[in-house]
Amino acid sequence: MKKSKLILPVIVFSQFCCTSLWFAGNGIMNELIANFNLNTSALGHLTSAVQFGFIFGTLIFAILTIVDRFSPSKVFLTCAIFGSLFNIGIIWEQNNLASILLLRFTTGFFLAGIYPVGMKIAADYYEKGLGKSLGFLVGALVIGTAFPHLAKEITEAFPWKSVLFLTSSIALTGGVLMVLLVPNGPYRKAVSALNTTAFFSVFRNRKFRSVAFGYFGHMWELYAFWAFVPIILTTYGVVHPEATLKIPLLSFIVIGMGGLACIIGGYISQTFGTKQVARMALFFSCLCCLVSPLIFMTNSVELFIGFLIFWGMVVIADSPLFSTLVAQNASAEIKGTALTIVNCIGFSITIISIQILNVIQGIINPTYIYTLLAIGPILGLIALYEKKAKTT
Repeated sequence: MKKSKLILPVIVFSQFCCTSLWFAGNGIMNELIANFNLNTSALGHLTSAVQFGFIFGTLIFAILTIVDRFSPSKVFLTCAIFGSLFNIGIIWEQNNLASILLLRFTTGFFLAGIYPVGMKIAADYYEKGLGKSLGFLVGALVIGTAFPHLAKEITEAFPWKSVLFLTSSIALTGGVLMVLLVPNGPYRKAVSALNTTAFFSVFRNRKFRSVAFGYFGHMWELYAFWAFVPIILTTYGVVHPEATLKIPLLSFIVIGMGGLACIIGGYISQTFGTKQVARMALFFSCLCCLVSPLIFMTNSVELFIGFLIFWGMVVIADSPLFSTLVAQNASAEIKGTALTIVNCIGFSITIISIQILNVIQGIINPTYIYTLLAIGPILGLIALYEKKAKTT
């Protein structure tokens, strides 16, 4: 009994540790640009490289139904080890843009065995109250994603390589804890045979398809916002030179507060319903996209930061709820594969939005570009609305 109470905290902590690999490059972007003679567009390219790696990884994991055929905890540990090694590879002094992109791509590939696998492990343990459990889990992802920015702030007096050593070390710790303390869950249904048709057959379920499309709209906005939080802060500093902003620390706060929002959303969903809370979060993040040009005009730093924190909360609050809906609308035998497939497509979408912002930020006024992120939430809300209309 005592061990069962530790299951969720261990999963959450391990998820936090391992997902710190995700934005490790973003946390030291200025140092990478200076040390390896990169140009300023490297932000979008390095972020997209991780996304590409994650997409390719999830595609391979889904087609081979790896997480449903093998012990999820062992898959988690294996990917934590390799992800940490490729993350630390950036410290090699002979690196260039191509090699760093490859290292970030490979790190992203092994993150495919961490994020969706962590959700699968949680689903194997918490059939009831899954929304609350995934709220904690995605909250850990959010804080892990934001952690490199904080690591940069607290290791400012140390060489930039310390951020990579720190993130790789805690990722290894998370992988070991998962395999030692989290055995296969009671609701896990192992599949021994290879099922290559699962990637396509899962979308035949109309309910699954609807919530998946809602998730895809959410993903159009999420990672582009996260990647550009430091740029948003920098842009405000240019527009208002009198403002003094500690960009690494504020980036951590803006992104990291989303972890709290995931937990709160998980609890609220138990009262108001998973789909309803997901819809409301998507609606509010859509509004943030649309009004973002106005917030750059305010002279109040407090109002600007408060808006970004609110945006950072609502942009992610629906993520664990969508994952819950995906898991609930997929058959038990391919639940892990279904989560992986949806992640694969969702993260493919993030590359498009990130690269669009990366290109247009040098073409048009950068205070207006974030309105384009509203496209995803709008389409996601339409998908969820159509689902509601057909079931009433």
